[in-house]
Amino acid sequence: MGCSGCNINNDLDRPAMLGTYDWLNDIPDTTNESNIVEIRFKGTRKEFFRNEDGLQLKRDELVVVSCSPGHDVGAVSLTGKLAELQFKRKVKKPERYEWNKIYRKATPSDVIKWEEAKAREQKVMIRARQIANELNLNMKIGDVEFRGDNNKAIFYYIADDRVDFRELIKLYAREFAIKIEMKQIGVRQEAGRIGGIGSCGRALCCSTWRTDFTSVTSDAAIKQGLSPNAEKMAGRCGKLKCCLTYELDHYLEALEDFPNELLAIETDKGLARHFKTDILQKKVWYSYAPADGGRVFVLDLEDVKKFLNANKRGQKPSIDGYTEPEAKKENMMNVGELDQKFFTKPAPGKKRNNRNRKPGNRTQEARSQEPRAQETSPLQTKPQTNKPNENRPQRNRPRRNKPHVNKGPKPDSKE
Repeated sequence: MGCSGCNINNDLDRPAMLGTYDWLNDIPDTTNESNIVEIRFKGTRKEFFRNEDGLQLKRDELVVVSCSPGHDVGAVSLTGKLAELQFKRKVKKPERYEWNKIYRKATPSDVIKWEEAKAREQKVMIRARQIANELNLNMKIGDVEFRGDNNKAIFYYIADDRVDFRELIKLYAREFAIKIEMKQIGVRQEAGRIGGIGSCGRALCCSTWRTDFTSVTSDAAIKQGLSPNAEKMAGRCGKLKCCLTYELDHYLEALEDFPNELLAIETDKGLARHFKTDILQKKVWYSYAPADGGRVFVLDLEDVKKFLNANKRGQKPSIDGYTEPEAKKENMMNVGELDQKFFTKPAPGKKRNNRNRKPGNRTQEARSQEPRAQETSPLQTKPQTNKPNENRPQRNRPRRNKPHVNKGPKPDSKE
């Protein structure tokens, strides 16, 4: 069931958001400059073909292409000069690329057969997962894609380790009566094939336009001043969001103007510590310790360098001209939390271990102030106090003297 904000196009298997601008609509036709055509298949799979017969092709038009073996049906995504530039960007070794040709535009019979093949994908994927579980294979079948001729299917799977699926392929071929191709993908590729809506409210980048999946580390979030918490920065795939790298170059370029380390500044009113930085606006927040008033003030990057150079010369500049920011409660840490995090230190001395303390137990200091009980003989019982402590373990408790009863000789003993 789709929402009212998007329109599902059956030919493209992809939601087309309303209100989006088509940037390729006004580009002139350049099919005479290059015969390379980019064809899009199910999900984000795209391949390049040659238009050797000189067909007049348009974007989003279904065509029948050659594949090994058989043929497939896909939609035209780029033609002409744009397809050639895209080919040079994606393919690292063009001389080793295996070219296939475009047969013809898809006829109604080709479309009907292609739709019949697509209708089998969901049922086959469910059954394929059941067979993999019966063989106890540590893998997950993420998606199944049928070729347009309904004679071959690609099974996309996810696995952490190497999987021996030779027996699995035999069962698949016997169960579905088709040719089988297994292709391993990662969690990012799976999210791109399935699609979805990100935290920004738009369709996932990996399912719309992104084709390469570079590794994203938490260092990219830290350098941009974002939270290093992986749960907040994770996308639909469970990995760090790809958009963390979009603005990283601008932040790295801005960080070149900052010193290698933002040290504390000594002023005429005390020591001010750094706790926040706005990299793009080149502003730095400092705060005093609670003993010095706990005041927060903002400095420009040039003023920070000036203050640090003055400290190196042994000078303590004044901050009377720098006022406290008005919106310090917005997008900033609270001064109380800041003091607790940076300036509160544990008191010197031995740490007290209170793990085994109970509400009814007395401390060692309280026990030392109580009068000691009178020493007794080992054969005598310990005198009871007026308020006994049941939680306190009893030590050196004498054994009770029971009266001796003569039961007579044992049966096996000799008189």
